[in-house]
Amino acid sequence: MRMLLGFLGAFLPPDALADAQARASRLSPEDRSLGAERLRGITASHRAWVLDAGSRAGLRAQWRALFNSFDAVILPIMPTPAFPHDHLPEQRLRRISIDGKDYPYSDQLAWPGVATLPGLPATAVPLGLSKDGLPVGVQIVGPFLEDRTPLKLAELIEREFGGFEPPPLFDD
Repeated sequence: MRMLLGFLGAFLPPDALADAQARASRLSPEDRSLGAERLRGITASHRAWVLDAGSRAGLRAQWRALFNSFDAVILPIMPTPAFPHDHLPEQRLRRISIDGKDYPYSDQLAWPGVATLPGLPATAVPLGLSKDGLPVGVQIVGPFLEDRTPLKLAELIEREFGGFEPPPLFDD
């Protein structure tokens, strides 16, 4: 999450960035929670960003090795099914409730970040509706610069599972 959110700090209002920097400075080095890594990311120095770029290259190499044995990898799209949207103007204040506990919206980026962080192509494909009638699906991750691989697998999965079904409110 730290590497994925490194770009956000550049777009925070100065007071929000100062607040995040103050909170990040109080973090214990042992704290590797999602919230701590998020704070480290949005307040990262250029040096930290450069070191993270090296880690990103290492992740890409690990994926390249995996794709020597597999054509694609199927992963969740998000950690939760679809949910009611929060339209607060300040994204950093947006929350999602999971099992009665509020989390920052940005935590939803964890699964999409698996593909986007190393720059891999990924295709989201719907699989149907949850028990609450909300869309669920998977993402298909393919090898670097091989965008057609996840697209073709998505086409095959859609053919077997029926493709996109609009939620009841959008069925008109």
